[in-house]
Amino acid sequence: MKKITVLIFAIAIAGCSVTGPKSAKTDGSSKGNNKPASASAKPKMVLLSTDFGDIKIRLYDETPLHRDNFLKLVESGFYTDLLFHRVIQGFMIQGGDPNSKTAGPNVALGSGGGDMPRIPAEFNPAIHHKKGVLAAARDNNPQKASSACQFYIVQGKTYTDQELDGLQSRSGIVYTEQQRNDYKTIGGTAFLDMNYTVFGEVVEGLEVVDKIAAVETNKALGDRPKQDVKMRIKLIK
Repeated sequence: MKKITVLIFAIAIAGCSVTGPKSAKTDGSSKGNNKPASASAKPKMVLLSTDFGDIKIRLYDETPLHRDNFLKLVESGFYTDLLFHRVIQGFMIQGGDPNSKTAGPNVALGSGGGDMPRIPAEFNPAIHHKKGVLAAARDNNPQKASSACQFYIVQGKTYTDQELDGLQSRSGIVYTEQQRNDYKTIGGTAFLDMNYTVFGEVVEGLEVVDKIAAVETNKALGDRPKQDVKMRIKLIK
C-alpha cells in the first residue's frame, strides 16, 4: 500500500529549510488573504477538537470537490478518534488515516484510505500554503490527485525575499504582494504551492497547531507522535 504523505522536497535552496523555522507571532488566526473569488453567503466551517485545544477551520468555496468530500466525511463521523499520525515541527501536522483509530503504539501509519477514490487536484494560484491552511495529502500519482481522507495543516517557516525569488524562478509561480507578505510574516510552506490542493484555513486556534507540532515524535515510525493526538471534527452550523 502506498503511503499517503506530504513530501519534503529535496531541493537545494540557499538558506531555506522546512525544519527549525522562526516562530511566527499570531493571535490565533491565519492572517493574510487566500480570498475566494466568489464566496457563498455563509462559508462552511468545521471545529477540530483535540486534547491540546480546538481549531476552527473555514473551508474554501473555490475548491468545491475537496470541500464537499471533507464535509461528507465530517458529517459521517469518519474522523472521530483518528490520530495526527505524522507531525514535523516547522512543516505540518498530518492526520486522517482511518487505520489510526485502532493502531497500536508501535505501528507506522500513513497508508490508510488508499482504497478510497482520489479527489482530482484543484490548484488555484490565488491560494497559497501560508501558515494555518488545510490541504490534502496525496501519494505520488502523476495527476497529483488528493487522498480522499488524509489532510494536513501547515505550520511552516518564514521566508526572505531572496528565498521567495529563488522559489519563484524555479517554479514559475508569480507571488502577489500579499502572498509574499504572508510568507515573510506568518510563514508557510511555499515550496508546496501548486503541488498539493489547499482547501481551507484555520480562523481560530492556530496556537493549537503549534502545540501539536511541538510534541515528541518517533522518526522510526514516520514522525508519529509518541503520545497519541486524537481528533474529533464536527460541522459548525
